[in-house]
Amino acid sequence: MLTIHAADEVRVGWDLEPLEEGAVAVDGSRVAAVGPLSEVAERFPGARVRRWPGVLGPGLVHEGPLPDAPTPRERVHAVLKGGAVAVLAAYVTSPDLRSAAERNEVAVLASTRTPALVKGERADLAVFDAGTCVATVCAGRLVHRRR
Repeated sequence: MLTIHAADEVRVGWDLEPLEEGAVAVDGSRVAAVGPLSEVAERFPGARVRRWPGVLGPGLVHEGPLPDAPTPRERVHAVLKGGAVAVLAAYVTSPDLRSAAERNEVAVLASTRTPALVKGERADLAVFDAGTCVATVCAGRLVHRRR
């Protein structure tokens, strides 16, 4: 099912100028389109539209040790709650932690990368409102929502 994620501002990259009233269309685990909400909604008329407050942009890379928590799953979830959809392999050394990351489709990277929303690439999104992550989409799946 195709989903359109829309926000007051959309950033293709966090260091790029925002697109006002923008949207990202997600088809399965991939970005199908990025642009003004009116154009994206017209292009995909049957899509489910999720509207988020704040700024929507690419999911982040968590560049340090994963937060402490009682279980590996909870450690990975803590990363997702912060808007990260990828972690560095150097900090995911235990088999249980790596397995928890893989089950949640969190990317395990050899080195850091600059996140961006690119058509055809993995749909990894984060939405921030007043400095707080309100939603995280990892490989097209809504994995965190603060409400």
